Amino acid sequence: MNKDQVKGAVKDAAGKVQERAGQVTGNDTQRAKGLVKQGEGKVQKGYGDLKEKAKKKLDDC
Repeated sequence: MNKDQVKGAVKDAAGKVQERAGQVTGNDTQRAKGLVKQGEGKVQKGYGDLKEKAKKKLDDC
């Protein structure tokens, strides 16, 4: 597991918490920021996953 995978997962989780807090308080801005943060986290984790796959392919060669 690389740093992008970890940071992405953490950012996704933080976004879920932020989104939920926005729902509970009725703050649509906070909820939207949470959704954006989740998206960023998923992209970063996906990038990390891709790096791991590429590394394994290169190691196999």
